[in-house]
Amino acid sequence: MSLIRLQSIARLYQMGTETIYALRDVSLEVQRGEYLAIMGPSGSGKSTLMNLIGCLDTATSGQYELNGTDVSHMDDNQLAEVRNKEIGFVFQTFNLLPRSNALHNVELPLIYGGMAAEERRRQTLEALAQVGLGDRVNHRPTEMSGGQRQRVAIARALVNKPSIILADEPTGNLDSKTGAEIMALFEELSDKGNTILVVTHEEDVAKHARRIIRIRDGLIASDEVVRT
Repeated sequence: MSLIRLQSIARLYQMGTETIYALRDVSLEVQRGEYLAIMGPSGSGKSTLMNLIGCLDTATSGQYELNGTDVSHMDDNQLAEVRNKEIGFVFQTFNLLPRSNALHNVELPLIYGGMAAEERRRQTLEALAQVGLGDRVNHRPTEMSGGQRQRVAIARALVNKPSIILADEPTGNLDSKTGAEIMALFEELSDKGNTILVVTHEEDVAKHARRIIRIRDGLIASDEVVRT
């Protein structure tokens, strides 16, 4: 069974009397453990596709199954529950709480999920160790480099042991050396069996993935396995 299954997905927006087709007829399957990049120029529909896969938005028509569950017609509360359980997000801007240390930033999804404090701390320390920040648990974002902040964000994405890690332009705010280190970390996580989707417009970020999907004018223009 595919982890992600999109069937004939369309997303339309009404702007006054004009209908904007962000996605037209997208069908896509992603297997557990895949590492893929979604690419496309600005306005191509790649961000809309990411929002749909991440359950931040719903399609106008078509069907989306995530981990065997049809999420196409869920309400906001149901989608929030799916996001917290199934999806770990990594954003370009890190989205960390500036006054909280790494430990608290990473454990937030577990707090929302109602996990007991002792188990929460164990899982949080494990996630921070996985991204090489076992010695930075009490540091705040202001006391860290950009690369370390993004590692905290990746640890937060991992902490719930989600079905998918969804990264939106994860190296956009980093210099090229730090960006390469973050992409090497994604490769390590992929090798351990994590399913990773990276949304990017940069070829050198996409080339780290094993499969590249290119979106143009709301359609999948190409879908190729670049390495196994």
